[in-house]
Amino acid sequence: MNHNRKVAFYTLGCKLNFSESSTIGRMMMDAGYAKVDFDDSPDIFVINTCSVTENADKKCKQLVKRAMKINPKGFVIIIGCYAQLKPQEIADITGVDLVLGANEKFNIVEHLDNIEKREIARVKNENIRETKDFIPAYSFGDRTRSFLKIQDGCDYFCTFCTIPLARGKSRNASIAETIQKAEEIGNTEIKEVVLTGVNIGDFGQGGTENFFMLVKALDKVNGIDRFRISSIEPNLLGNEIINYCLTKSEKFAPHFHIPLQSGNDRLLKAMRRKYDRTLFAERIEKINQINPYTCIGVDVIVGFPGETEDDFLDTVKFLNNLDISYLHVFTYSERAKTTAIKLGDPVPLFVRKQRSRQLHILSEKKKRSFYEKNIGQIGLVLLEGDNHDGFMHGFTENYIKVKIPFDASLINSFVHVQHDSIGSEGIMNVTLLEKVAMA
Repeated sequence: MNHNRKVAFYTLGCKLNFSESSTIGRMMMDAGYAKVDFDDSPDIFVINTCSVTENADKKCKQLVKRAMKINPKGFVIIIGCYAQLKPQEIADITGVDLVLGANEKFNIVEHLDNIEKREIARVKNENIRETKDFIPAYSFGDRTRSFLKIQDGCDYFCTFCTIPLARGKSRNASIAETIQKAEEIGNTEIKEVVLTGVNIGDFGQGGTENFFMLVKALDKVNGIDRFRISSIEPNLLGNEIINYCLTKSEKFAPHFHIPLQSGNDRLLKAMRRKYDRTLFAERIEKINQINPYTCIGVDVIVGFPGETEDDFLDTVKFLNNLDISYLHVFTYSERAKTTAIKLGDPVPLFVRKQRSRQLHILSEKKKRSFYEKNIGQIGLVLLEGDNHDGFMHGFTENYIKVKIPFDASLINSFVHVQHDSIGSEGIMNVTLLEKVAMA
């Protein structure tokens, strides 16, 4: 056992990474390690990496340096997408001792018989084609919500994306096994679960089970009061899912996050996306027809190779005309082993940044408009535990952030509020109406 050894985690990137870090952390605690904060001089540092953008790679290197300042004798382990894609590049970073690929990260305890610092890092990294097993995971530690991994990998191979190379083919557990994990969460204090994965709408991969069947099964899980869908491809968000979540479900929140990436059909084709903007607009219109107060987030990439000024303005116009709630804006960055870097005609970096700023401004306008539309409405808020200068925060079912005076007795509780006005921080000012006893 390892009762005297302390381990700390730092997670970069997506909700899927957070679910996996939490699960690996529980594995290490079961093996006798004590989980501590990153700055608490741990014996072992585990950095779970992302590789969606170049900044994520740089952040990993910065964290290794930070770890060595905290504890020069600390054993540094790198896992995650960056570790699968560029293991030798990571192994060459001063301070790194062990690099574990996609297949090996869940066996981390087996590699810790000796945690003495090494002159040369060990690399355990198999070809991603050998990564075929689905390892369930969920985050735990936040009393309010959990990220539940329901799917991993992707078969789409969009030209800008490294994820299939980092996580392998699309795969998942059965519905029955997924429900079992959800029930484990339901037996804790957690009230809200966010479904996460790489391409969750591909659950079942065309077999006898599918994502819609999973949604209906999760709706019956006891102990969980609210589910959110983290992100779903527009071509996989069928009308049956939209109808069910917005009209029949007792637990799924009226909140969709739908990747667009570009509002220009020529670029969508170059990106190798599986839809056009007409289909995307139809999905948005369908959602708003059923429930105009649904929160709709949209991913968009600026500066993709060959994106002209007219192409960009085409995207801006398309987004401006959509009744959506906010944008997640990604500035395109060249990623090794992707098809996009072979397309030529790169957009200058300063132009990419200018376009990103424009879309961030548009996102703020969309968010404010969505909040204004909700003024006077009643929202159901799950309150969080942090005390921010005498206030506590939470999110409504349609993802509006609100604040009320801090009251410890309301932590991790649902309350009804009336939306009054938008505060200076972009947080809704509300009137607390009542505490709600959920089923």
